Order: sequence, then C-alpha cells, then structure tokens
Amino acid sequence: MQKIVLATKSPYRRETFGYLGIPFEAEGSNVDESQLERDNPEKLIKELAKLKAEAVAKNHSDAIVIGMDSVTYFDGRILEKPKSREEDFKRLKAFSGDNHQFYTGIHMINTASAKTLSRVVKTDVFMRELSEEEINKYLDEDPNFNTYALGYDPIKHCSASFVKKIEGSYYNLLGGIPLETIIEMLKEIGYKER
Repeated sequence: MQKIVLATKSPYRRETFGYLGIPFEAEGSNVDESQLERDNPEKLIKELAKLKAEAVAKNHSDAIVIGMDSVTYFDGRILEKPKSREEDFKRLKAFSGDNHQFYTGIHMINTASAKTLSRVVKTDVFMRELSEEEINKYLDEDPNFNTYALGYDPIKHCSASFVKKIEGSYYNLLGGIPLETIIEMLKEIGYKER
C-alpha cells in the first residue's frame, strides 16, 4: 500500500482524516504563508496547499502527499485567525444572523508517478442571531478560539449551536478536510488499498 502523508500539523485535520480508516502519517511543511497576496480566497488556498504538498513531497519517494489550507471569507475579505479576544468578539458579532464562506484548498502529489491534483471546496455557513452573552460565554469557555480559521469551533462548547445551516461539505467545516473530495482525489491519483 502506498504511503499517505498529510502535510499538516493540525490535530483537527489529522483526527478528521482518521475517520477514513486509511493509514497515514503527518508532517509539517513549515511554509511561509505571508509571501502570497491575500485578495482571492480560492487562488490563495490553492497556492498554499500546493506549496505545503511540494515542501513535504521532497522527503518522500513513494507516497501520496496531501497539502491543505483553509480560510474564512466574509464581507469581501479573507479573515485570518483572530489575534485577540476583542477581535474574535467583533467577528462573531458580525457573523451573527449573516453568512460566511469557508474554503479549503487541497493539493495531492503522487511522488512515484509525479501526478498532481488540485481542488477547492467551499462551504457556505449561515449563522443564527447571537447575543453578546452567548459570544462571551463561548470565549470564556474556549481558550483556543484563536487557533480556528473560523474564529470559533463548530463542534464543541456552546459554539456548536452558532451555525443554523450549511451548504456544502460537512467535514470541510468541521475538520478542514472535505472527506468526500479527498476520497475522489485519492482514487483519481492512483491510490489503491491492497
């Protein structure tokens, strides 16, 4: 069986990929993400996923390397991970009763055949109206709020109730890996479970 290597340090992505029941390794890419223009979300994550996959692929001669990157897009802007509680409070207040998009770029490299594939998956996220008390409760409960590209955790804490509806990939939103797209791409790039 050809080895699969995720070019990520993210515990959320590793956990989500594990749901597939396919053996894999994970390796950080150490790509400098500040070097790219941040005007178009699809272009940005496609390029970052490619750079991450290429950086890790250099270390493997017979593997399928998967690079990924995700961003939140709202009101015509790409949002970075919040840098402070105040910034995240303002973000969640703005999201309240509105919708935003969560994009994930995926780039796969089969290092044995040199075949590559690239995809972008978008999930539209619709939020219910949030009170200031609910936002503060979440920020009090989760000290890791600034580790999420969304600015909130859609699975745990009271923030699990923030999302009213999604359109698109469920696992893209929950784990930063659209599993249905990953499976399709693995088949297309030549991965076979023996």
